[in-house]
Parts: sequence; C-alpha cells; structure tokens
Amino acid sequence: MKPISTRQLYRIVVEAARAAEIAKRVGPHTLRHSFATHLLEDGTDIRIIQVLLGHAKLNNTALYAKVATRTVRTVTSPLDELGLFRPAEISPDG
Repeated sequence: MKPISTRQLYRIVVEAARAAEIAKRVGPHTLRHSFATHLLEDGTDIRIIQVLLGHAKLNNTALYAKVATRTVRTVTSPLDELGLFRPAEISPDG
C-alpha cells in the first residue's frame, strides 16, 4: 500500500482526459483548478475552498479559483435590494 507517485498521477489524469476526448493539455493541477471552480460555482464559500486546497492566504484561493460568469450573474447588488431603481409603473390611462 504505497502512495502513487507524481508521475503515475499525471499519467492517470492524461489517460482520463484522452478517454473523455479532451483535446487540451491537462494534468493534476487542471483537476485541482476545476475542483475549486466547480465548488465556487455551486455556491461553496471561498473560505471553505481555501481550507480544502490548503492555502494559507485567501488571496491565493481567489486567484486560483477564477470566478465563473454564472456565479457573478447571480449576485444581487445591495442597491437593488433598496428598491430605489425600480421602473415607474405606467398607469392604464397612459
């Protein structure tokens, strides 16, 4: 029961990408980045992702896990919550 080597892990990832017909160059770091990005997209708190990735600084996690467009679109501005910018209702009379 010995841990696999870095080289073995790399080969496994490359073979999995080949089997999935992924043409891009991939490695273990690709999986790590994808893992963090998917967690972020699914709404996992970035501080939890920081712990899972073993980062000492939150800045490292923020750079590592790019914020997906889908995640950014779901954020509601505090200004929107105030209701100050709602379009005026048009009366039936015109």
